[in-house]
Amino acid sequence: MVASLSGTSPTLLRYLCPLLVLCVSARRLLPFWHQLAAGSLDSRLPAQNPRSPSSPLLFIDSVFINFFLILLLFLLLLVFLLSPLACELHLVDDSLELPLASLLIPIFPQIEIPAPKHLEVAIMVTPKQPGRQFSLGASAHRRRQMSNMHDQGNHFGPALTTLYCGISAVFADSHTAVVALAIHDTVYLIDFTVKHINLDDATQTGNDAIADYIISTLEDYEHANFSKFIGAGLPMTLKYMSQSLCSRLWLDLDIVPVVLRPDDEHKEKSFWDIKRVDEQADSMARKCIMNFGPSLVPLLQVGWRGVVQTDAGFRVQLNTVQNHKDTCGTPTWDATMFFAKKLRENKIKVAFFSSTPQGGGVALMRHALVRFARLIGVDLTWYVPKPRPGVFRITKNIHNILQGVSHPDQRISAEEKQSIIDWITENANRYWLSEGGPLRPPEEGGADVVMIDDPQMPGLIPLIKKITPDRPVLYRSHIQIRSDLTAKAGSPQEDIWNFLWSNIQHADMFISHPIPIFVPHTVPKEKVVYFPATTDWLDGLNKPLNRWDTGYYGHIYNTACRNQGMTELEWPARKYIIQVARFDPSKGIPTVIDSYAEFRRLLEEKGETDIPQLVVCGNGSVDDPDASMIYDQTMNQLEKHYPHLVKDCSIMRLDPNDQLLNTVIANAHVVLQLSTREGFEVKVSEALHAGRPVIATRAGGIPLQVKDNVNGFLVEPGDFKAVAGHLLDLFTDNELHKKMSYAAATGVSDEVGTVGNALGWFYLAAKWAEVGVKPGLRGAERWVNDMAREEAGKPYTEGENRLPRHFTQKKDVAIVSGKTNGNGETGEKGGEKAQ
Repeated sequence: MVASLSGTSPTLLRYLCPLLVLCVSARRLLPFWHQLAAGSLDSRLPAQNPRSPSSPLLFIDSVFINFFLILLLFLLLLVFLLSPLACELHLVDDSLELPLASLLIPIFPQIEIPAPKHLEVAIMVTPKQPGRQFSLGASAHRRRQMSNMHDQGNHFGPALTTLYCGISAVFADSHTAVVALAIHDTVYLIDFTVKHINLDDATQTGNDAIADYIISTLEDYEHANFSKFIGAGLPMTLKYMSQSLCSRLWLDLDIVPVVLRPDDEHKEKSFWDIKRVDEQADSMARKCIMNFGPSLVPLLQVGWRGVVQTDAGFRVQLNTVQNHKDTCGTPTWDATMFFAKKLRENKIKVAFFSSTPQGGGVALMRHALVRFARLIGVDLTWYVPKPRPGVFRITKNIHNILQGVSHPDQRISAEEKQSIIDWITENANRYWLSEGGPLRPPEEGGADVVMIDDPQMPGLIPLIKKITPDRPVLYRSHIQIRSDLTAKAGSPQEDIWNFLWSNIQHADMFISHPIPIFVPHTVPKEKVVYFPATTDWLDGLNKPLNRWDTGYYGHIYNTACRNQGMTELEWPARKYIIQVARFDPSKGIPTVIDSYAEFRRLLEEKGETDIPQLVVCGNGSVDDPDASMIYDQTMNQLEKHYPHLVKDCSIMRLDPNDQLLNTVIANAHVVLQLSTREGFEVKVSEALHAGRPVIATRAGGIPLQVKDNVNGFLVEPGDFKAVAGHLLDLFTDNELHKKMSYAAATGVSDEVGTVGNALGWFYLAAKWAEVGVKPGLRGAERWVNDMAREEAGKPYTEGENRLPRHFTQKKDVAIVSGKTNGNGETGEKGGEKAQ
């Protein structure tokens, strides 16, 4: 389709109108032209009364009028000439041919050049000349130097230049596309290319020719110029024309795709449609850069009323529905879609409330759930409160007390409890209970079902029930609660639990990790259901990374180590052992150090010379003020008791970067998780999914994931000698390591992935919206996924991979830290060996 001046097809009237005006004007102007040509104007100036019709003033007016008519005639003539030729004449640039009619816009601002109806941002192009190739490349010296460093293989990879890319495309017809790529650093345009792509072959084979070209071109550019693309901006319409492009950028090249509307800044008609395709690509690159922070990850955005706007305000679009479908079995997917359809058809609004938008496992799960729900059209929104200084220190103390890792005499004062209540109440009244807020009654636009996360937020429950007693409110407990200590009269745990239970008791359901002893005795059994923590197999923490990207993130890790004076990793020249966790009192980091020291002693006894390194690292969280203290304790332990090991240990607190953690986990030889207290700890499943054998403690939900002597080893908390012995086995027996790696990679259940997580939440939301508070939904200590699969008509079949259920059937498990009960099974946190 060709852009034209009027936006309609040429008609006879369109050309007769300017011709008629031309004739009328000529009728008046011809005598004037004759006089001007004869030079007789001066001699005819009459010296008469100014009021007479032939006065000089009126004659001068006549001259100006005639000149004005000449100008008007010229402009009308231009319109007349260009209108019929707009379909044929083009201004030719190197790679794009733009309609000449667009040149009239500065002269006639009212003229619009409409885009094709089937593609808003596309303009007509006629590919008559070859496109443009990239003109720049790395110097031969730098290329040779980088290649030598890469070939040496004694470190992750060389330093890569970080770049951003802008992408745009225009379409002449269904056969041809013109694709432009603009390469940017954070300031300037560096290079660009334009390519004409024939779409005929791709149409016949079903391939995405545009995505194929872009992926191969960017990958070649990275390798030729020793660079790493961080993000790529593209217009919304290109996303729909090349539906696999975004997911392939993310999964194949680890490039964050940022989908932008060209007229984001201007709601009215913009000049996007008349930009050349290379200009469009340059615009996309510049706008893409604005979505990244100093650490080169997409900016976290929290909007009005505390809405967490996942993925840079939903501009980042990482995956397709098919990508998620490929991560799980057919029964899990079908059951999830069954409840998603119910939620869509009944227009059910679901709202989640938690304390922080980043940093911990809860935030990771919510980001993935919101992303997936948005992809399949489920109305699910996540809210966080405005933070208040000092509150997170109190809530962290509550967390430590409930887990039993705090000082025995530590308590929460009445003033501290009141400050938490005031914090939640202020946020609720200001943002969520006010007009238009998510906690207003459903008939006023509020949520139909509300989910409350963790011990920071239960103060919301009575506020919700006060205005809408019939609205379902579900409480999700993500932490270990020492139910034996909460039952002990006068204990700090009893005091804290009574404070929390005064609010939680108003909830309609209590959702716990699948560990029965995590549920205090005061919680009615009919309210209890079990639901594991989950992770997202498609996010930066878990997706496969190619060797190029692995080198990039490994170099980032080593650069951070160098900046802090810490030991760098020498992989792949040296293997390493890793524990990834927050620096928290419950994560067993002292046991990690002791285990490594004992393992090194065993290696020396055997005369082994291939000595692995040790890595302990993790991200921080805004609600985790203990990190600095635990980090200092770890370094003091190393320097005081094992100074000879300091040079082989890398202890790092890292900035948030999912792919960096992915890199160090996926390339470790063995992963440790030696927690003394634990909730579910899905990091274990992430390591198993990466094919890494795991040595872990029988704490919390870890035994649900690690099958002893199959995909790893289970030990008692604090038993560093057992850990060292298993490390020796895995480093000296290659067949054992290979066998466990395979079992780890192939044995992860759908229940710990995003789709399995969505299945449980969609079921609970749909079912509670259907049955209401009365009669309600009876939990009776069942697994949410079992209830959901049965309700959808897709019950689990024998042999289907799922977490062991017998773990939740044992009612008399004692808690004896690091010891076993009378049956020879571990009593720590109810841990029995997962079969």
